[in-house]
Amino acid sequence: MLSMRLLANTTIEFIRSRKIAYIVSLVLIAAGLVSLAVRGLNFGIDFKGGTEVVVRFEEEVGVGEVRSVLREAGIGAEVKSYGADRSFLVRTDFSGEISKLKNLVTNSLDDRLAENPHEVLRIDAVGPSIASDLKWAALKALIGALLAILLYVSIRFEFRFAVTSVLAIFHDVFIVLGIFSIFGGMFDFMPLEIDQSIIAAFLTIAGYSINDTVVVYDRIRENIRTSKSTNYPQIFNISLNQTLSRTVITAGTTLIVVLVLFFFAGPAIRGFTFAILLGISVGTYSSIFIAAPLAFDWQQKSKRPIKLRGG
Repeated sequence: MLSMRLLANTTIEFIRSRKIAYIVSLVLIAAGLVSLAVRGLNFGIDFKGGTEVVVRFEEEVGVGEVRSVLREAGIGAEVKSYGADRSFLVRTDFSGEISKLKNLVTNSLDDRLAENPHEVLRIDAVGPSIASDLKWAALKALIGALLAILLYVSIRFEFRFAVTSVLAIFHDVFIVLGIFSIFGGMFDFMPLEIDQSIIAAFLTIAGYSINDTVVVYDRIRENIRTSKSTNYPQIFNISLNQTLSRTVITAGTTLIVVLVLFFFAGPAIRGFTFAILLGISVGTYSSIFIAAPLAFDWQQKSKRPIKLRGG
């Protein structure tokens, strides 16, 4: 209640400061584009193909030692720490039977690290053709979601509002994608790989972003109807200030839940929760500083009155 009272009567000039927000967004997008061109993306096994083995030891052991043991056994693999419980992720392009790879890994570790027992927690294998199919399926899912959002907002509001809302979603997803490209593979505790769970995160971000944006658009529509005015800078600013409390509280409470998942749910979903954390933060920012201001700029250039449908 206190936070709601603190944000109840704000008079922030969002429309006046929109160009600063545009510059910040363009810098983030440009950094992502450069990273995508130079570094690309750190694809997970879902989209790259290959085999992953998660191994956990009873006692501490170094990544280099595990990698050396596997290399001597003829297993060319990328080895990384996996969480904080003496576990390692072994990734290889091994294309034979999974049981054969498991035996190779187990026997080589038993021979060289007999004093440190281990267990194989998980083995995942994806063929190249399946990986390619999964990539296309993920892309079609994203495109389908964006088209559905475009249609929904066009029917409920106006086409220009639909386009700007989809642009805001592109903005959110692309910034998160750029951050994954910039920092992908840098941290053993969180490799930031693009896999099916991250595609699910992108779809979640799109849903969260459009929900926040529609609330702002709905308030703009109501204020246009009640004021009967064409002073659009004032109407947009009032609407954004009126929804600010709801936007901040909703984002804050959601972030608390996702932060708990990020720190305590384990390494298996850490990349997913990190993407959601970024998406909520960027989506909240874009619904205030990108989506509505873009709709305002479109109106200013078209000179046509806003006629929002529905209710």
